Amino acid sequence: MNDPAKKVQIGSSPVTGKTPPRVDLSMTDLAVILEHAKTALSEAEFAALNGAMQTLAFLTRELEKKSVSIQRLKQLLFGASTETTAKVIQAVRQAIGTGSTPAGPADATGEAKPKGHGRNGAQAYVAAQRVQVALGHLRASDACPACAKGTVYTSSEPGRIVRLTGQAPIGGTVYELEKLRCNLCGQVFTAEAPAGVGSGKYDAESAAMIGLLKYGTGVPFHRLETLQEGLGLPLPASTQWEIVAEAADVLVPAWRELIQQAAQGQILHNDDTTMKVLGLGSEKQGATASASADAEEPAAPADPAAGRKGVFTSGIVSKVGERTVALFFTGHKHAGENLFDLLQRRSSDLAPPIQMCDALSRNLPAELKTLLAHCLAHGRRKFVDVAENFPEECLHVLEILKVVYTNDAIARDRRMSPEERLRFHQAESGPAMAELKAWLDAQIEQKQVEPNSGLGEAIAYLRKHWEELTLFLRVAGAPLDNNICERALKLSILHRKNAYFYKTENGARVGDLFMSLIHTCRLNGVNPFHYLTELQKHSRELAAAPADWMPWNYRATLKSGEGRPSG
Repeated sequence: MNDPAKKVQIGSSPVTGKTPPRVDLSMTDLAVILEHAKTALSEAEFAALNGAMQTLAFLTRELEKKSVSIQRLKQLLFGASTETTAKVIQAVRQAIGTGSTPAGPADATGEAKPKGHGRNGAQAYVAAQRVQVALGHLRASDACPACAKGTVYTSSEPGRIVRLTGQAPIGGTVYELEKLRCNLCGQVFTAEAPAGVGSGKYDAESAAMIGLLKYGTGVPFHRLETLQEGLGLPLPASTQWEIVAEAADVLVPAWRELIQQAAQGQILHNDDTTMKVLGLGSEKQGATASASADAEEPAAPADPAAGRKGVFTSGIVSKVGERTVALFFTGHKHAGENLFDLLQRRSSDLAPPIQMCDALSRNLPAELKTLLAHCLAHGRRKFVDVAENFPEECLHVLEILKVVYTNDAIARDRRMSPEERLRFHQAESGPAMAELKAWLDAQIEQKQVEPNSGLGEAIAYLRKHWEELTLFLRVAGAPLDNNICERALKLSILHRKNAYFYKTENGARVGDLFMSLIHTCRLNGVNPFHYLTELQKHSRELAAAPADWMPWNYRATLKSGEGRPSG
């Protein structure tokens, strides 16, 4: 009962029972200590001690990597709360015991944050029906009933009340047409349907809404079927697929035009994520969906994805002047191969575009030259992942990168041109990045960090890709990171989480088409429901001149009188 070994905690000192302080030693320092101890030890004792030290170093590295892996697993399961510099630095400072980050503006002033009036003002409801309500007993230019001396006039801003009503995603109307039958000859007389009813059961709005729910918000067909059934407006999943597949055939010209215009972009972001297509199975079957969406064009002579089993959805976001185009391609091809197909459509008169991606080789378009930029956020995240194990070093790196991102936000807020932004970054971010590069080199060259540790691997990543990570300091318009493409791929990931897979290649093609149109609308501040609806209503005009029906100019086409419904 009095055995003292039972009171010793794991990791504690066998003498005092207390946790010993952490001692950071490099392998070089350990080697020096071992050499000093070699004279006092026998050859066998030295070999045993050296083996123990090597084992300790190995276990320390593996535990650090295991800690990072567990942290990533927790983020996958429960989601990461945030990776903002302020939150990460706060956690790091707490780990090294230097206190918390400075208080926010509200705490600094000691004043309570003013009470808000909702997340969205009345002006945000641009698609809501507007009802003008007159004052009734009083009109503009009437005498003021309060003072009886002045006259009232119309205020610049009316009072506004927002009321939102619930309704089924897909509504419906049943027209009961009266029938009369002759009791002698049996002739039946049926009332005419009201004007505007149309001949089809499902209108363009139905197809647009189903496509938006399925491919824009991740609602599977069977889930919408259950909802509609419960609301008394049944809409089977098989019928939903038939509706969106038919609509996709109408929307193909717009998708092809988006691809053509995206190929002319000055900045191209690309990345991919895994996807599952049951029709592809373990072997390639049929043509893989790629940037060569136009079936009339001849296929490439050699398919780099031939025999590949993996299936991916590639996301490509192209900056074309002031416009942004998002494209999705699902199949066996990697992001770099789909980007290669896209750049085949690029005008030969244009200079090579800036390509932003992570450092994976499969993201690069073979044989085509681009100004390659790598994602600084990827390099930053490697330090975030190991911040708990190396708090002081990671804090130093994160604070320097915070300066760069703050400068980029300033340039964005001031609406600087690409050339002005380049000069601003060179003046304000250049010295900080030069300091970071010198620090990174010193850590390795002076052997201040173990190369195989988590910190060593993070440092090696920045050093290896330094030229690509700092392209924003040399080329006007070069972005800092690939976040815009990663956010676009969340649309595909949302579909994967909810629907799990595409059944066929054609289903994947339809999904890519709708996602491309929907996300391009969102990136350009356009209502995707209205856009998809109008494209279907003007299918003939769309097929004749698809360039006039892009998200950024289709409303002008409608106003010009060229947008009369096709049907």
